[in-house]
Parts: sequence; structure tokens; C-alpha cells
Amino acid sequence: MKKFVLLTSIIFSILLAPFSVFGEENAEEDADQELNLAPDTQSAILIERDTGKMLFDKNAQEKLPPASMTKVMTLLLIMEALDEGKIEKDETIRISERAASMGGSQIFLEAGEEMSVVDLLKGVAIASGNDASVALAERIAGSEKAFVEQMNKKAESLGLENTKFQNSTGLPAENHYSTAHDMAIMAKELLKYESVTEYTSIYEDYLRKDEENEFWLVNTNKLVKFYPGVDGLKTGYTNEAKYCLTATAEKNDMRVIAVVMGADTTKERNANITGMLDYAFNHFETKNLYEKGETITTLELLKAEEESVNVVTSESVSTIYRKGEEDKDVTASANLTSDLELPINKGDQVGELIIKNNDEILSKTPIIVDHDIQKASYLTLLRRSVQNMVK
Repeated sequence: MKKFVLLTSIIFSILLAPFSVFGEENAEEDADQELNLAPDTQSAILIERDTGKMLFDKNAQEKLPPASMTKVMTLLLIMEALDEGKIEKDETIRISERAASMGGSQIFLEAGEEMSVVDLLKGVAIASGNDASVALAERIAGSEKAFVEQMNKKAESLGLENTKFQNSTGLPAENHYSTAHDMAIMAKELLKYESVTEYTSIYEDYLRKDEENEFWLVNTNKLVKFYPGVDGLKTGYTNEAKYCLTATAEKNDMRVIAVVMGADTTKERNANITGMLDYAFNHFETKNLYEKGETITTLELLKAEEESVNVVTSESVSTIYRKGEEDKDVTASANLTSDLELPINKGDQVGELIIKNNDEILSKTPIIVDHDIQKASYLTLLRRSVQNMVK
């Protein structure tokens, strides 16, 4: 493949409006409250979504069975497949014998039944349907086994060293484990697909509306109804895992992710999540710098069909700070990769957006192209050469 040269500057910096960043002076006053967070869990973690900043953790690296929180990764691969056009929401999937045979939480699919991708997605996101999960896994990868391989590859690409999947559902299986930390990172990645909360936030819905066997979906995550701002993501329970929840909530433009594992009851699980969310929203604020898909800079491409291509953010970019902190100056710089090859596909990373406070790096966010970029045709190159000669 031929390489092209960037004509733009590799690095640019901009000065953003001053706002607060993390300091250490308020750490002690929050210590007592932090000690009281998630007391009824085996492990827990609280992070801010945009920055990934960890606000609290308790045994967050301990390997534990994630139960149906496994479906956070399943949903991530489903949303990726939708985004890449591998599947369409309105397409119909024929349910296999194996998918229909899944036990545990289910939407009672029958072998040979046909259901749309969007209804199966609701079955996973709302009712935690194991049968719906397997049906979508088979459609995306050909078999659940192949889908699980994709799950583990994705976990590896995210740097999740303490996660391993044996199925797409979270049903008990030997050597199937994750951690609160890894679940939070999976949730952070899933939330790049902002439309996922359109499904995970639904409290109740119906499937097969035009048939006699209409099925009522009720969200297994009751906090979507009872805690303002909660709009996902996934509960879990088995005898071994006990009660688990990966939750997300948004308030005042700040989105956080809270994970608990190993609570003895649903009441304790929800109370511990609620306590962490309260802590986040009472003590921290964020400043949004860029929305997902916002143009950061451009690439000037010598040998591409388009001479100038927008470079955009792959996700929303923010900074987080404790309430009451003094304002400080923050800068953003875009480092563009200098050795890229054509063609470039939509979503391919072409650099990093680095947010700094003085010399401290606050975050690094991949920047991408928002559409496919093809090699220039011979006629395009000829025309471009003639135009340059005229100039």
C-alpha cells in the first residue's frame, strides 16, 4: 500500500477557557465518605466516563464471576456491528435451536421464530435475555463460540488483563471472570455508542405486539426508574456471583459509571450504587471540551481522492474537577500520525487529542476520520498536478 504525506502541522495547541482541575487539597475531607462507599460489596469502582478518572475503588482488580454483566461486552460488539453496517436494526433473524434452548433470563424465543435485530437488542438490554444474546451472537459471528472469541479479542485490545469470557450470556462457566475495573472500562467503551442508552434506559416495553404471545419486558435494573439520571447499563446475578450491577448516570453534563460485584441482595446492590452516584454528583463536576464527532483539525492528503479531510473526536472529551477548586489553564494538542497508509476506513485512528494542565496529562483521546478515504485515481492526480503547475 502506498503511503501519503501529511501537509498539515503534526501538532497544534489551543488554549481553552480556564476551569478547575483535580487538586489534592480536598482529598482529606472526602476520605471519610469514601470509606463508607460500597460497604456491602465484594468489589466496586466509580469512574467518570469521558476522562476515565477513577473516583473510588474497592478491590477493583479482584477477579470475580460477572454473571449477566457479561452482556456489557455483548452489547458493545452488537453496537459495533450496527455502527459498521454488519447488521441492520430492521433485519430479521431466524432463531436457532441452540439460542432457543438457553436457560436463565430469557424472552422465551422459539426455534424457527423470526425477530428483528432491534427487538432482540431490547431483549438483551432490558430483560437480559440469554436467548436473545445468543441469537445476535450467532448472527454477528456465525456461532456463539466465534462471537466469544471476538469478545476476548476486544477485551485484549482494551487492555483488560483480568477478563476472560466463555459465553455471551454470563451463565456460570469455568474460567469465566472479570473485575469491577474491567467492567467499568467495557462500559466506558460501550457508551461511545450513545444510542445504546435509548435501550438500556427503557423500564418496560413489549415484544411480539401483534401476536397472541405478546411478551412484557421489564428492566432488571430498577434504578432506571427510581434514580434520576440512571439510563443503564446491566445487572447480573448467579449463586456464585451474587448481585452485581454496572450502572451509568448523567447529571449536569457529567456521566459516571459505577460497578458493584458480590452484593448479598438487590437492595444492598442498589443502595451501594446509589451511594457512589450520590458521592460523584455531590463532589465533582466536569467541563465538556468537545462533543463526539467534533472536528479538531484537518489532514491535507497528497495521494487521496480528497485533498483535505476532517479529523474528529472518537468520543466526547471533558475534564473533571472537585467542586470549589480554583480555575487553572488547560491546553489541548492534536498529535497526528505521520506514517499512515491509504485507504483509510471510517473510524480509523489517525492521532491523539491530548488534554493537559501545565505539564500534567489529563487525558488522551483517539481522533479519527469520519468517512472512508480512498486512494486518488490517476485522473485526480493528473488534474491536481496541472492545477499546481498553473498556480
